[in-house]
Amino acid sequence: MNTRALPGMAQAGNNKPLIVCGSDSPLVALVRTCERIAQSDATVLLTGETGTGKEVFARAIHDKSPRAGRPLVPVNCGAIPETLIESELFGHVRGAFTGAVADRPGLFRQAHQGTIFLDEIGELPLAMQVRLLRVLQDRQLVPVGGSNAFAVDVRVVAATNRDLERLVADGRFREDLYYRLNVIRIETPPLRARPEDIPLLLVHLLRTCSERHGKTVERVSPRTLRTLCSYAYPGNIRELENIVDHAVTLCESDSLTEHDLPAHLLGRAEGAPIAAPEPEASPGFVPGCNLDEQLATYEKDMLLAALERAGGVRKRAAELLGIKYRSLRHRLSKYGLASGDDDDLDLGPPTAH
Repeated sequence: MNTRALPGMAQAGNNKPLIVCGSDSPLVALVRTCERIAQSDATVLLTGETGTGKEVFARAIHDKSPRAGRPLVPVNCGAIPETLIESELFGHVRGAFTGAVADRPGLFRQAHQGTIFLDEIGELPLAMQVRLLRVLQDRQLVPVGGSNAFAVDVRVVAATNRDLERLVADGRFREDLYYRLNVIRIETPPLRARPEDIPLLLVHLLRTCSERHGKTVERVSPRTLRTLCSYAYPGNIRELENIVDHAVTLCESDSLTEHDLPAHLLGRAEGAPIAAPEPEASPGFVPGCNLDEQLATYEKDMLLAALERAGGVRKRAAELLGIKYRSLRHRLSKYGLASGDDDDLDLGPPTAH
């Protein structure tokens, strides 16, 4: 996934606010958590499925921290061969092994006074887990083949899509290292669990994809938005970015429609789109306009679509939207779509407004 900051996140600079909109979506709530912990030096463990934006949140934590002016060094622990990972992390001295023709500082020393992001930490071999634990405890390291210890001042942010508790129980991950890393834990939920974040993410992705392809795609039709919001996204935010990139590439106007979406997306969406034709004057969404007003428009449209698909049964509409019934009633009342507070109103279609 593109690791540039998502909506609601500062891209760089310690004085930039992490929150840039008034949305109360799960995405913004997660960013607020990152904002609260950024000022500390506590070790952070990011967990969640692949593609949920763990590196993006790691960068957001670093960018808001007092270490923002120092390096953020990302390390994919699962991508480095086991024979090289010790040297990559902790460095080596000249002559330590065949091919070591010069001293190498290693990634921990490169991150000195900054942040090191240990992605896929669950893939780290057991032997390296011992070395890493020692470095985290002592705040110093000895390069491969060396005898002198070097002090390292780094903040550690680790991430994994594995169940570390299960790995500990199976003897494949050290329990002491797990507790050393699991000081502050942040769960990045899958996109299917937070469909209300999709319009917010689209604002960012539509802009960046349009810039990348040299286009001016500025709108998303309401029906297309409903389709995007009803898809399960097994690939999470990374898959959403690929879908938007695909759609912008094919789009021949300033507005995305369902014709621009990948065919598999339409086949796997939960429920068919509303059969009635879209009004030509439907505004879609326009980056650059007031975000809160746009999100309110989309929310109202999604509420109406869910009520129509649910035959006016509000409890069923709440289930389709993945929200609590009380939350649905509150939202309907906010937009003047509720005729009353009695559950008997769920027996028929919603009153037109």
